[in-house]
Amino acid sequence: MVLLSAQILLPVLLLRPAAQDRPADLTPPSAAATADGERTVRLLTPEGEVRATTLADYLWSVVAAEMPASFQMEALKAQAVAARTYWASNGNRHADADVCTDSSCCQAWVSREEAAAGWGERAGEYAARIAAAVRQTDGLYVLYGGKPIRALFFSSAPGRTVDAAAVWGTATPYLVGVESPEGDEVPSYRAAVTLTAGEARALLSEKCPAADLSGPPEGWFADFVREPSGTVRTVRVGGAVMKGGEVRSALGLRSACFTVSVKGEELTFETTGYGHGVGMSQYGANAMAAEGKSFRDILGWYYTGTEVAAYP
Repeated sequence: MVLLSAQILLPVLLLRPAAQDRPADLTPPSAAATADGERTVRLLTPEGEVRATTLADYLWSVVAAEMPASFQMEALKAQAVAARTYWASNGNRHADADVCTDSSCCQAWVSREEAAAGWGERAGEYAARIAAAVRQTDGLYVLYGGKPIRALFFSSAPGRTVDAAAVWGTATPYLVGVESPEGDEVPSYRAAVTLTAGEARALLSEKCPAADLSGPPEGWFADFVREPSGTVRTVRVGGAVMKGGEVRSALGLRSACFTVSVKGEELTFETTGYGHGVGMSQYGANAMAAEGKSFRDILGWYYTGTEVAAYP
């Protein structure tokens, strides 16, 4: 997520013992005569080297890193198109490379060997599923006004995504809030973080020096303004206005859909969902796919007013 991919996501590699009876076939499928196979990506590797690869191979590693390979095939295909689109609209951020493997800068990425180690005995099956998702969406992008969009995605929403303007202050016509069907089937969908008053004071003051947190913690948070999903748009913290996303970032919360309770010198923040909340929810995409929706349906739902098509 990129930003957000954006954007922080749930761990997607299923940690199982490696298979001992047969090695997984991790050979990249032939990319001949495919649009993705004809495009070269200059990848800045974790070792700091720039390596040329095909777009098809790059997308395989992104989808493997960004979404559980056990997800519905149509969800994996939606992720492949979103990743391809994000690459097209967010590339060339490095002097000698098009993209890197850091999800806070570009998109998450995992090598085939690392993916296989995490998948264990199902490595061959999962590798083939991701390859199929990339191949079956070859050359397709999410377009708005004929151009690739900033295809943001995140892990799970608290019943509804949020407008980009609510998170970053800039309205984007295709990044508006829509209902999202996932729920308590999502791992750690509801979670809690408890901090001492001293810990919370230090973290919040670093993010917002204007906040006056000299008084008791019961009076620190006031005037919550929430999105329809319950996500905090703004809140007064020690008298200073902070965005919900800023509080989330400062305290390391899973989402900006949170409540605060105080007991003595401890503050407990209860959250719903995971991620920044803008664009495509990955668990929502999986839920839609389970309901019979296609990858085109999923992308059209989460990216309002867009079309899925080839892009020269």
